Amino acid sequence: QVQLVESGGGLVQAGGSLRLSCAASGRTFSGYAMAWFRQARGKEREYVAAISASGLSTYYADSVKGRFAISKDNAKNRAQLQMNSLKPEDTAVYYCAVTIRSISSDFRSYDYWGQGTQVTVSS
Repeated sequence: QVQLVESGGGLVQAGGSLRLSCAASGRTFSGYAMAWFRQARGKEREYVAAISASGLSTYYADSVKGRFAISKDNAKNRAQLQMNSLKPEDTAVYYCAVTIRSISSDFRSYDYWGQGTQVTVSS
């Protein structure tokens, strides 16, 4: 069993930056890939970024490529999402997730989820 807790959300002006953190407890996620998803009000859940179990491979949705960076510190059982050049369309609740199966951009592949943290970007 893995518990995930996101933090670091808040209100920022367009063009600003935020760093989200995802802390894991219960079991280490060092052996598992993880990802960030987001869901805006009234919208479908959307893939943002993913990182391999080792942390050596990263993947991004086209909408955030070049602006966001995902990282993973297995020793600390923590993952982060650095978000730069934020846009109003980035406004959403952001969730971290862990898969005990294969890394994927499909939310249905993920087994454990955090409670989410709100990111609001003002225009």
